[in-house]
Amino acid sequence: MKKGLLLLIMLLSMASVRSQVLISLIFGDKLNSPFLEFGLEGGINLSDISDLNSSGTNPGFNLGFYFDIRSRQNPAWMINTGVIVKSPMGARHIPVYSLEDVNLDNTFEGGSVNREIRYFNVPILIKHQFKNRIYVKAGPQLGLLASAFDEFTNKINDNDVTYKKKIRDQIRVIDAGIALGTGYHMNVGNGLNVTVQYYYGLVPVLKGDGPNVYNRSLYLTAGIPIGKGKAAQRRAEKDAEMNKVILPEDEKK
Repeated sequence: MKKGLLLLIMLLSMASVRSQVLISLIFGDKLNSPFLEFGLEGGINLSDISDLNSSGTNPGFNLGFYFDIRSRQNPAWMINTGVIVKSPMGARHIPVYSLEDVNLDNTFEGGSVNREIRYFNVPILIKHQFKNRIYVKAGPQLGLLASAFDEFTNKINDNDVTYKKKIRDQIRVIDAGIALGTGYHMNVGNGLNVTVQYYYGLVPVLKGDGPNVYNRSLYLTAGIPIGKGKAAQRRAEKDAEMNKVILPEDEKK
């Protein structure tokens, strides 16, 4: 049941980023309550693949939506989840390997390879916010493979030459690991969240009997609640309406 729910969430997340933003803006206020915060989150991430002969991290932009589900007994504790729809991982400057084509091999001899692997990631973290608005969070993160490719690059006669090779069939469909993060919940507007989070992959990236290499990624993100102020205003108006005193007819006269 839990695997089916996770798969459903991941499949729904495959809609375009524009659709995600539009839906968030339209329905954000309906997804916020005193014990539930919904919002958009995005930023940059610096990724690498452990034990791979590379010499640089792969920079990229991430974008997704999040839910903070607060405990009714102790609102300082919550479950932080959502979907990171756009989240490229990988590594840069991998040594060139054979493309099994003499012309291509000659073209890219002495060049380098940048590897990019794109996932739909679902963190399921336990989050605690202190009174000074600093918070920490930790828990598992699961990923569903979207695409993967190696980009070969070289410079010939002062011209940049590139070639993309799809490698999706070499990458495991499911990725999983542990995410650790800390951040600050600003008391500005509806509450901007600024987070630094590290992902430590525990499932080998590659299929087969090759070397076991793992995803690593550092996230620097900012999250903003969508519709939180409107939802709070609607609750306040509802409470005010319920608290109105209806005077008897004789007192109105």
